[in-house]
Amino acid sequence: MGFGFGNWIFELMFTIVPLLFIVLFVYIFVRGFKEHQYNKNSPRLTVWAKCVVKRYKHSGTHEHHTHTNYYATFEVESGDRMELAIYGTEFGLIAEGDEGMLTFQGRKFISFERNKKPQA
Repeated sequence: MGFGFGNWIFELMFTIVPLLFIVLFVYIFVRGFKEHQYNKNSPRLTVWAKCVVKRYKHSGTHEHHTHTNYYATFEVESGDRMELAIYGTEFGLIAEGDEGMLTFQGRKFISFERNKKPQA
Protein backbone atom coordinates (compact mmCIF):
# COMPACT_ATOMS: atom_id res chain seq x y z
CA MET A 1 0.00 0.00 0.00
CA GLY A 2 2.90 2.38 -0.47
CA PHE A 3 4.45 1.98 2.97
CA GLY A 4 7.71 0.52 1.62
CA PHE A 5 9.31 3.88 0.85
CA GLY A 6 8.29 5.41 4.19
CA ASN A 7 9.61 2.43 6.15
CA TRP A 8 12.94 2.66 4.35
CA ILE A 9 13.36 6.35 5.28
CA PHE A 10 12.24 5.65 8.85
CA GLU A 11 14.83 2.88 9.23
CA LEU A 12 17.50 5.05 7.64
CA MET A 13 16.80 7.87 10.11
CA PHE A 14 17.13 5.45 13.03
CA THR A 15 20.59 4.63 11.70
CA ILE A 16 21.84 8.08 10.65
CA VAL A 17 20.65 10.15 13.63
CA PRO A 18 22.32 7.96 16.30
CA LEU A 19 25.50 7.83 14.20
CA LEU A 20 25.54 11.64 13.98
CA PHE A 21 25.19 11.89 17.76
CA ILE A 22 28.01 9.39 18.27
CA VAL A 23 30.31 11.24 15.84
CA LEU A 24 29.52 14.57 17.52
CA PHE A 25 30.16 13.12 20.98
CA VAL A 26 33.51 11.63 19.89
CA TYR A 27 34.53 14.93 18.25
CA ILE A 28 33.74 16.94 21.40
CA PHE A 29 35.54 14.40 23.60
CA VAL A 30 38.67 14.33 21.40
CA ARG A 31 38.77 18.13 21.17
CA GLY A 32 38.51 18.46 24.96
CA PHE A 33 41.14 15.78 25.51
CA LYS A 34 43.57 17.49 23.10
CA GLU A 35 43.04 20.84 24.86
CA HIS A 36 43.69 19.20 28.23
CA GLN A 37 46.87 17.52 26.95
CA TYR A 38 48.10 20.79 25.40
CA ASN A 39 47.62 22.64 28.69
CA LYS A 40 49.12 19.81 30.74
CA ASN A 41 52.25 19.63 28.57
CA SER A 42 52.78 23.42 28.43
CA PRO A 43 55.06 25.13 30.94
CA ARG A 44 53.44 27.06 33.78
CA LEU A 45 54.39 30.70 33.22
CA THR A 46 54.12 33.74 35.46
CA VAL A 47 54.39 37.10 33.67
CA TRP A 48 53.63 40.75 34.33
CA ALA A 49 50.33 41.56 32.62
CA LYS A 50 47.53 44.08 32.44
CA CYS A 51 43.85 43.18 32.16
CA VAL A 52 42.63 45.15 29.14
CA VAL A 53 39.17 43.65 28.53
CA LYS A 54 36.69 41.48 30.41
CA ARG A 55 33.63 39.82 28.92
CA TYR A 56 31.15 37.08 29.62
CA LYS A 57 29.05 34.76 27.49
CA HIS A 58 25.63 33.75 28.76
CA SER A 59 23.99 30.63 27.32
CA GLY A 60 20.75 28.80 27.96
CA THR A 61 17.25 30.04 28.57
CA HIS A 62 16.56 32.79 31.06
CA GLU A 63 14.28 30.55 33.07
CA HIS A 64 16.22 27.32 33.55
CA HIS A 65 19.63 25.74 32.94
CA THR A 66 21.67 28.86 32.33
CA HIS A 67 25.45 28.90 32.12
CA THR A 68 27.88 31.81 32.05
CA ASN A 69 31.47 31.68 30.79
CA TYR A 70 33.84 34.44 31.91
CA TYR A 71 36.85 35.70 29.95
CA ALA A 72 39.62 38.24 30.49
CA THR A 73 42.09 39.54 27.94
CA PHE A 74 45.55 40.22 29.32
CA GLU A 75 48.32 42.21 27.66
CA VAL A 76 51.89 41.23 28.53
CA GLU A 77 55.00 43.45 28.40
CA SER A 78 55.77 42.49 24.79
CA GLY A 79 52.36 43.85 23.73
CA ASP A 80 50.94 40.42 22.96
CA ARG A 81 47.40 39.77 24.16
CA MET A 82 45.78 36.55 25.26
CA GLU A 83 42.19 35.83 26.18
CA LEU A 84 41.77 33.27 28.94
CA ALA A 85 38.66 31.69 30.39
CA ILE A 86 38.52 32.59 34.09
CA TYR A 87 36.40 31.58 37.05
CA GLY A 88 33.41 33.69 38.05
CA THR A 89 35.01 34.48 41.40
CA GLU A 90 38.13 35.82 39.65
CA PHE A 91 35.97 37.75 37.17
CA GLY A 92 34.50 39.75 40.04
CA LEU A 93 37.91 40.50 41.57
CA ILE A 94 39.72 41.59 38.40
CA ALA A 95 38.96 45.02 36.94
CA GLU A 96 39.91 46.30 33.51
CA GLY A 97 43.18 48.17 33.90
CA ASP A 98 44.45 46.02 36.78
CA GLU A 99 48.13 45.10 36.55
CA GLY A 100 49.89 42.26 38.25
CA MET A 101 51.39 38.82 37.92
CA LEU A 102 49.45 36.46 35.64
CA THR A 103 50.05 32.73 35.96
CA PHE A 104 48.83 30.47 33.16
CA GLN A 105 49.59 27.11 31.61
CA GLY A 106 48.93 26.77 27.90
CA ARG A 107 45.50 28.32 27.46
CA LYS A 108 44.48 27.69 31.08
CA PHE A 109 44.21 30.54 33.59
CA ILE A 110 45.81 29.71 36.95
CA SER A 111 45.84 32.99 38.91
CA PHE A 112 46.23 36.76 38.77
CA GLU A 113 47.91 38.59 41.66
CA ARG A 114 47.00 42.24 41.32
CA ASN A 115 49.63 44.99 41.76
CA LYS A 116 52.49 42.59 42.46
CA LYS A 117 55.60 43.99 40.85
CA PRO A 118 57.96 41.54 39.15
CA GLN A 119 61.23 41.03 40.97
CA ALA A 120 64.19 42.32 38.98
